[in-house]
Amino acid sequence: MSTTTRIGTEDPRMSKIVIHNNIVYISGQTDGTTSDIKSQTANVLKKVDDLLAQANTDKSKLLTASIWLKDISRDFKDMNEVWNNWVDPNNKPVRATVEANMAREQLLIEVQVTAATE
Repeated sequence: MSTTTRIGTEDPRMSKIVIHNNIVYISGQTDGTTSDIKSQTANVLKKVDDLLAQANTDKSKLLTASIWLKDISRDFKDMNEVWNNWVDPNNKPVRATVEANMAREQLLIEVQVTAATE
């Protein structure tokens, strides 16, 4: 029998975390508190870590990562530097990175991941 658990449902639009059949799905994470890609990336990945911990998992169990950058030609290298220092080198997820318009002007990056719980 499948089970679904939703965590962080205060937002009327979405859950922060959905766990279904031992797979954790998190909502897209952004950070508008800084104006440079390295800081925003670090802050977003901290949020990812925090959400994964709430779901009793961590980045070593990542399955997928989707990354949206406001300006891929300008920010891809610096974002990757932060990402490469963060990701578990022995358990890298599959990943896609694309350029996209962001919901707010100050946002440079959005990251969404899935992870296993086991």
